[in-house]
Amino acid sequence: MILNPILPGFNPDPSICRVGEDYYIATSTFEWYPGVQIHHSRDLANWRLVRRPLERASQLDMRGNPDSCGIWAPCLSFSDGLFWLVYTDVKRFDGNFKDAHNYIVTSSSIDGEWSDPVYVNSSGFDPSLFHDDDGRKWFLNMQWNHRSESYGGSPKHPAFDGILLQEWDPVSKTLTGPVKNIFAGSPLGLVEGPHLFKRDGWYYLTTAEGGTGYDHAVTMARSRTIDGPYETHPQVHLITAKDHPQATLQRAGHGQYVETPEGEAYHTHLCGRPLPPLRRCTLGRETAIQKCVWRDDGWLYLADGGPVPAVSVEAPFTVTRSERPEIVRSDFHGVKLPEEFQWLRTPEPYRLFSLTRRPGHLRLFGRESIGSWFEQSLVARRQEDHCFRAETRVEFDPDTYQQVAGLTHYYNRHKFHALGMTLNEKLGRVLTILSCLGDYPEGRLEFPAGHSIPVPEGALDLALEVIDNAAQFFWRAAGEDRWQSIGPALDAGVVSDEGGRGEHGSFTGAFVGMFAFDISGRAKPADFDWFVYRRL
Repeated sequence: MILNPILPGFNPDPSICRVGEDYYIATSTFEWYPGVQIHHSRDLANWRLVRRPLERASQLDMRGNPDSCGIWAPCLSFSDGLFWLVYTDVKRFDGNFKDAHNYIVTSSSIDGEWSDPVYVNSSGFDPSLFHDDDGRKWFLNMQWNHRSESYGGSPKHPAFDGILLQEWDPVSKTLTGPVKNIFAGSPLGLVEGPHLFKRDGWYYLTTAEGGTGYDHAVTMARSRTIDGPYETHPQVHLITAKDHPQATLQRAGHGQYVETPEGEAYHTHLCGRPLPPLRRCTLGRETAIQKCVWRDDGWLYLADGGPVPAVSVEAPFTVTRSERPEIVRSDFHGVKLPEEFQWLRTPEPYRLFSLTRRPGHLRLFGRESIGSWFEQSLVARRQEDHCFRAETRVEFDPDTYQQVAGLTHYYNRHKFHALGMTLNEKLGRVLTILSCLGDYPEGRLEFPAGHSIPVPEGALDLALEVIDNAAQFFWRAAGEDRWQSIGPALDAGVVSDEGGRGEHGSFTGAFVGMFAFDISGRAKPADFDWFVYRRL
């Protein structure tokens, strides 16, 4: 069996592609660098991260991108001996505009070097590329209408102005021919995330609708001609949990169809697993997959009937799902970050951190404040479990309160908790907690540990334990056995999509990791010896 989610933690907007017996899923990374996560599988149940292809300045520079902008909804396909990756770099979130620029990159292999991007258009986000059986290629994206009252955190139907289709010429690398609006969506509205495929002479179009919150859905339509008109599915929505609040997988929508070599049908989708009592998805939007069947009416349906996604799904053949390791320890002995870690926005990570300045350590150079949209020294990994513990050892010698380094549970500039070592003019070296509890737009801090806790010289071990909606920080001097708690239990649920502004105000995911800032401008370094993530 396949157990959902197949990609736990922040892995939204899954685009799936099969090449022979190999399956690949590309997911959105938003402001996290490098851009786009690509996972590989041969059985649809067990997946391994194999590439983040947008890794250099010529491909992607997100400095200045607001929270929840950056890489939206990549589409991965294979044709003409190449992998094709289409993606959006969104430069604005709030207000009437999005400034969504769409690009194409290619590579002859998933794990090879990907090309510099070719600019396509900026008429809307969620692009995809369809390779027709006559050799022609078609570019799709939703159209953004800035004239509506559509503001960040409160999407309105008129802003999502249908799905555009235009031919793409791979020789001139330009769009050609007329632009056609081929699908206005269903009455649910907010149509986005288009994907086309062809079967038995029909063009099938799946889209995401209802926003990316609890009304989310995969909507299906078909036409005999690529430019329509498209008729909607008898159920309208192929996959949705919007009318089933007790379903385990909520917020189900935005995915793509795939067939096995034997012709069995599956469809990916994003989902969320809310925690009671406030229904906050602390793991962000995750990736799931559903078994589907074709019925005599020529329409695709979930194998279990109805649109509600299942947690347990029949696999194409007998598989055993590999359990994720209970403990993942990183000792920073290599010259590259362990694959689970990412940083924010900048294509120049050497300004933020080094693994060679002090071998066996991750050195962070204190840069701008935690939450900066430009140069923030924060190296973190996804939260993949509702209950986990993270630990790290840090050496840091601050000489001003403007220098802080430590451990953080981070979503964006408005939603985080951070345990930091710094200097207090009267107490000397101390530990303090900085929290932002969803305070939008000001981003005002709270200091749950009060006036800080004096700590001894030398390296310190820092820890964070999250049990569902509750978070607790701990510390000890390096070499000691006993951990000491610091500060009260904190609201871990605010570090979620629904925290602060609510489900449409931001939509990435929770990370846990190491940070350093030095707002004096002197780039004070902090050395991290190891980092441990443990499922509880």
